[in-house]
Amino acid sequence: MATSGHEGQYQSFADKGDDPMHLHLPLLEIVATVPRLFINATKRLSSQTIQEGTVGGRTMQTVGIIGLGYVGLPTAIGFHDAGFEVWGVDVSQRTVDMVIAGENPTGDPDVDDIVPAPGTERWHITTSTAEAVPHCDVVLVTVPTPITHDLKPDLSYVEAAGRAVFEAIPKGSNTIVVLESTVYPGVTAQTWMPIVDELGLVIGEDLEIAYCPERFNPGDPAHGVRQVARVIGCTNPEVGEVLVQLYSQLTSEDVRYVGKLEVAEAAKVIENVQRDINIALVNELARIFPALNVDVEEVLSAAATKWNFHRYTPGVGVGGHCIPVDPYYMIQRAADVGVPAGLITAARAVNRSMPSHVAQVIVDILWKAGLSAESTEVLFLGWSYKAEVGDPRETPAEPLAEALQQRGIQVSVYDPHIDPETFPESVKVIEDLTKAEGHDLAVLVTAHKACVELDWVSLAKTMPIPRIYDGRRVLDLDALSEQGWSCFAVGRPFS
Repeated sequence: MATSGHEGQYQSFADKGDDPMHLHLPLLEIVATVPRLFINATKRLSSQTIQEGTVGGRTMQTVGIIGLGYVGLPTAIGFHDAGFEVWGVDVSQRTVDMVIAGENPTGDPDVDDIVPAPGTERWHITTSTAEAVPHCDVVLVTVPTPITHDLKPDLSYVEAAGRAVFEAIPKGSNTIVVLESTVYPGVTAQTWMPIVDELGLVIGEDLEIAYCPERFNPGDPAHGVRQVARVIGCTNPEVGEVLVQLYSQLTSEDVRYVGKLEVAEAAKVIENVQRDINIALVNELARIFPALNVDVEEVLSAAATKWNFHRYTPGVGVGGHCIPVDPYYMIQRAADVGVPAGLITAARAVNRSMPSHVAQVIVDILWKAGLSAESTEVLFLGWSYKAEVGDPRETPAEPLAEALQQRGIQVSVYDPHIDPETFPESVKVIEDLTKAEGHDLAVLVTAHKACVELDWVSLAKTMPIPRIYDGRRVLDLDALSEQGWSCFAVGRPFS
């Protein structure tokens, strides 16, 4: 689960969030339309209060962000925009150098134009946690919580980042340290408190510990760090309320204290468990209905006419650093206390197997067209795990490509959002679709605008027989059929 290009104790792409497509407007436009303060008069403090440096009776002038990835960097920018002094830390020298230069290292296009320019006041970026933390009144930790190769939670980044922060906290400062990474209930205390005790720090004197899960969705400006509700867990209710006021400077949505750490931790992890289960249902239906000679999309559209039907769309697989990962955290915690998590486990198995299922369907399509696997070449349209984001972590494209290659099929890839140097060596990178010659089938893997709205007439001319497999059910297949394409799709029967 390690991400290339990262080094040290924790990764620069330290944030989470994966979701289906949304409208993609420049984040600067969104930020500009949201009042910086006083969104809600009962919760927002005045700009004078910020300038005086108090929130809930505590000094709150400086915010530290550990991890400048998809969530960490926009969070740092958001607090800076709200008037706070900000210290951003990342162990990747490349990431730090880019942010200092006013450049965006995350691959999220919505952040491209809002990174503070070099020399901006109240904006400090460094690779050194020890340098940053002594300046901070509150420190937010946004580091990865991946899984190991055997599908177990990997808390090494949380532990390493926590240790680095705690070692740098000045005695008597009562610095608030907030974990934002997705974890199972109990992780914050179980992972951090032994380090606190080891270092001889005292809760309530040297530091306070809290949990506030990130909910921001990269590539989706309608649900950025300034537009999502937040929940806060903390043993000390007074600190919880302080953090409610602090985060209320960041977001226009509801911020609430929910009690102990475990409540907030559990709330975050089950958000993604629920989505994984719902997606698994439609993916399983996408397997069943074609065998009944029924298009799953026609069924879902009909069912969606009922007021309480929740509409999901099947796909080639579930990707990203959230939905494919977080259920394993809940599964592990359930196992720890001796409670079965059969539904969560089954849903994860369905979604994890979708690339293999789709690969077999593609092989069947090619075979019925009279093509042998060893002599065919397939073109992937998209590689990243979600639309309009250049992030390949946990993308279903990779296991799908591997499953096809194991059958002898050659795979080419077109994805304008991803650096050509980051693709696996086993795939052929296509940077210009006009030069995509000789493919027997195109597969829409990621619903990038560049992949959905491409010149289909021109692409058809590069193929012996134009065939398309819609792995996201977003294409107008009737229109493509009229243009001469043979159209296939996940959950759609074919003969």
